[in-house]
Amino acid sequence: MSLSHSELLQLKRWNTPTIYNGWEQITRRDCAADAFNLEETRDFMPQMGPMIGYAITLVIEPSRKEHKQVANAWEDYRKYVASQAGPKIVVVQDNDKPQVIGSFWGEVNSNVHRALGCVGTITDGAIRDVDEMTNAGFKALARRLCVGHAHSIPVQWGCEVEVFGTKIQPGQLIHADKHGFLAVDASEQGELLEASVFMDQNECDTVIAAARSCAGLSSEEAVSRINAAGGEFGKAARERFGSNDGEW
Repeated sequence: MSLSHSELLQLKRWNTPTIYNGWEQITRRDCAADAFNLEETRDFMPQMGPMIGYAITLVIEPSRKEHKQVANAWEDYRKYVASQAGPKIVVVQDNDKPQVIGSFWGEVNSNVHRALGCVGTITDGAIRDVDEMTNAGFKALARRLCVGHAHSIPVQWGCEVEVFGTKIQPGQLIHADKHGFLAVDASEQGELLEASVFMDQNECDTVIAAARSCAGLSSEEAVSRINAAGGEFGKAARERFGSNDGEW
């Protein structure tokens, strides 16, 4: 399933934690372990806001020069990138981690991938040319910065990868921002927007509203009001989605 351009734009308006709150209501996966980064990642362009797209996957190993002996690796990899539906997020497994040797990403590669319909990358390796990547409109979540590219070349693509402790399949819908990323299965995409909007409104109507109307109340009265609002929050979630009452 692919979402419409309108649905993708609407999902992009929310931060990734808000999308997670909707996702946990509709998923059958473990909301404490699956689908999001289990290790810390850094957003090097937080001013660009969230990004959303479908995963294209890549494995690199910049420390090994012998990978450059593979004929037509760049050409074949770019054909793969161009052939996939967009918008696209390039998810890169760096086999050199945790000793990051070189960066696949920089000014040139970000511009090339932008031309092929990619909006950004999640790499558990490094990036460089941060200002130039930002200027290209290419967002990056990465482990760190580095100076050089070393022997960066596509090694394997269109396969399962693991980044920041999480396995990603090609074609998964990914939502990412400064908090991390969430990888959504195809069966979860259709309800994701509606669920996320509902849960955000549920928070505003109950717990947040109660917390922000406690001026002048005693501590006991404030706790009572917030507890009651938490109950309303859970009731609304259960009525809409079933057994899962959500965060509160």
